[in-house]
Amino acid sequence: MHSLLFPSPRTPVASAVLSLGLFMPLHQASAQAQTSSVAQAIRFEIAAQPVAAALDQFARQAGLQLALDPTLVQGRQAPALQGPYAVRAGLETLLQGSGLQGRMEGGMLTVQRQIQMSARSLEEITVNANQLGEITEGSGSYTPGSIATATRLVLTPRETPQSVSVITRQKMDDFQLNSIDQVMEHTPGVSVVTYDSERTTYYARGFAINNFQYDGIPMLRDSAYSAGNTLSDTVIYDRIEVLKGASGLLTGSGDPGATINLVRKKPTQDFQGHASVGGGRWGSYRGELDLGGALNAAGNVRGRAVVAQQKKNTQQDHYSRDSTVFYGIVEADLGPRTLLTLGADHQNNKPMGSTWGGIALLDANGNFNDMPRSFNNGARWSRWEQYTRTGFATLEHSFDSGWVAKLQLNRQTNGYDSNLGSAAAGFPNPADGTGTSMWAGKYVGHTTSNAADLYASGPLQLGGREHELVLGASMTNRRWKNQGWWDTGSYDKNIGDYYQWRGNVPMPAWGVAPDFSNDETTRERGLYATARWNLRDDLKLITGGRWSSYVNRAQLLDESGVFVPYLGVVYDFHPTYSAYASYSGIFKPQSVQDAQGHTLDPLEGTNYELGIKAEFWDGKLNASAAVFQLQQDNYAVETGGMTPSGGTAYRAIQGVKTRGYELEVSGQLSPGWQIQAGFSHGIARQQGQRVSTLTPSNQFSLYTSYRLGGRLQGLTLGGGARWQDKTWGDISTPSGTPMKHTVQSYWVLDAMARYEFSKQLSASVSISNLLDKKYYTIFNWYSTYTWGAPRSVNISVNYKF
Repeated sequence: MHSLLFPSPRTPVASAVLSLGLFMPLHQASAQAQTSSVAQAIRFEIAAQPVAAALDQFARQAGLQLALDPTLVQGRQAPALQGPYAVRAGLETLLQGSGLQGRMEGGMLTVQRQIQMSARSLEEITVNANQLGEITEGSGSYTPGSIATATRLVLTPRETPQSVSVITRQKMDDFQLNSIDQVMEHTPGVSVVTYDSERTTYYARGFAINNFQYDGIPMLRDSAYSAGNTLSDTVIYDRIEVLKGASGLLTGSGDPGATINLVRKKPTQDFQGHASVGGGRWGSYRGELDLGGALNAAGNVRGRAVVAQQKKNTQQDHYSRDSTVFYGIVEADLGPRTLLTLGADHQNNKPMGSTWGGIALLDANGNFNDMPRSFNNGARWSRWEQYTRTGFATLEHSFDSGWVAKLQLNRQTNGYDSNLGSAAAGFPNPADGTGTSMWAGKYVGHTTSNAADLYASGPLQLGGREHELVLGASMTNRRWKNQGWWDTGSYDKNIGDYYQWRGNVPMPAWGVAPDFSNDETTRERGLYATARWNLRDDLKLITGGRWSSYVNRAQLLDESGVFVPYLGVVYDFHPTYSAYASYSGIFKPQSVQDAQGHTLDPLEGTNYELGIKAEFWDGKLNASAAVFQLQQDNYAVETGGMTPSGGTAYRAIQGVKTRGYELEVSGQLSPGWQIQAGFSHGIARQQGQRVSTLTPSNQFSLYTSYRLGGRLQGLTLGGGARWQDKTWGDISTPSGTPMKHTVQSYWVLDAMARYEFSKQLSASVSISNLLDKKYYTIFNWYSTYTWGAPRSVNISVNYKF
């Protein structure tokens, strides 16, 4: 049995300590004081959180030493323990329903499994943690305990030599962040560009974010005819992690801006759940039901089911979207050291009055076309229905040696069925509204992605020290099938007076056969390895690499034997502070050709990063400061010529560089006071000229909440602000000569409040865009713009089971 000693003055994040199996003394007290304290009534102040952290605080407050087997507590949650308790009674309350029991002897606190009676035999129950890091649900925190997004190693934020921003379950609940778009608006260093009513794109460090992960499994976003992953509802996720910079070690192909990892909720040992209903401005409403717990008496089979229904109405005339989400997951302990997980999710999005592209940016005179925020350029019949179907399975086994083997399988289908009509083409004449016509198209298709990842991780003894090693292999097959109709023949696309447009036009008579179709399969394979070398107690070196292949026959792409390196070092120069440096890479095949008809080499990205991280108050507060440089080589630019097949010819140049810095702090400033704040600065240049100007050079965000005490106990107040610098891009003009259009900088303020009538019942109010700031983003390809959402108020009532 591996045990841990927990003394009290200093606790690095407890869950990370447990998962790494490190021995760390945390409390020294006399045996006499320890013994007498067991019989005394002590006032405990312990929040609801993972069992490991709760036991650590309990031992410190009770004056005990704690010896604990890490495998016993992984994935388990403890309730709050507040007020005066005899030590033994307090311990029993803390462990109630966990399947564990405590024993105090000679000033030492030990924890062991409860013996479960069954009809056949006595059975031991072990719950694993899926090697994804610490669950944030129930922690009450805006910072995670540990994560595994960057390297597959389960590390604390301080131990990770790369910038990572995490939106925890608590922050999503506080500010009612029910969509990925809302989460990204709250994520430091990420900007959101809205194309139309269904599509957004996220940017970090000057590059679009197209790399997504689900529980660490890479899934590349393909949004040519759909929103891809950005319509996901957050009700099924425990947290959303954003790894800044290149992430080719685990993702393979992609861009060097950032990777978004969506970590799903997990089943609980005890029965728990919540039901909530709410509504907001413009007649929107939402309902949720989330239930989880053991499915048998022994507790070795656990499940969770989540359902949410939302009707979203906005400021836009004749627009609405109905969304339905189902999620189910089951965990089964096949043995004391083997965990099987099966799950699925299902989401439908059915809008009406969808826009396709935004509002025409300029009028016929070349001036800004300032339309009301309620203006909807979509036809009333225009719809962009989308759906997601996901099934996943995980098998994990822990060996006596401390090694863990894990197989993950994921199958996801993103589909769409659209009839689109939008008054977005042309430049309206301000005198009579003429000069504008419709875009009209019908698209039906889906992308099915099958992914598998197999890896083993564990300790490695070398040079008298224990190190960590990860060896893995992954594969992904993506097949995109699409049919499109765009030739509407005699259909009249002229809309008449643009300023009187209300979307009342007939739908085109689409042809029986599509005008074009697509059927493409992309295959990616990879072998990866990561090692964390314990050079000294205060110095860790992380080395790794990935050997990748990428094949898409339809695009004549076949890249194999590509090596993507990873290197990081972390030096603890103070009990609170660490300095780090990292180098990571990524590559992305591209289908464009040169004048001779040769496909350009893949884009290659690198990320250099230097920084300092700090961990305060036993990991309850994390802070970081980083400087970075990103570079893309083999960047494609037009030559002005043509390819042999008649397409536009490109040439590869070496160098789009982005340099900048980032600051972030997240977690608990004091009991009941949570914060997440960040500032980012980055400028991208190509041969000395600014590029990626649709993303802001500077961004700031700060969100905080505070739980009041005394007579106002039960009340939580919060708020925040986000600001971004001006952006600009080249747009089309009535004269045909491109020009630059600038979007000015802007602030958006938000606020929230929650009152807990009891431990079960609470009510919340969330106000977005508190000061009703009027702002917009541009889609420079179409020379259109989209207004940001005006002030909205959402009220919800939540009941916990």
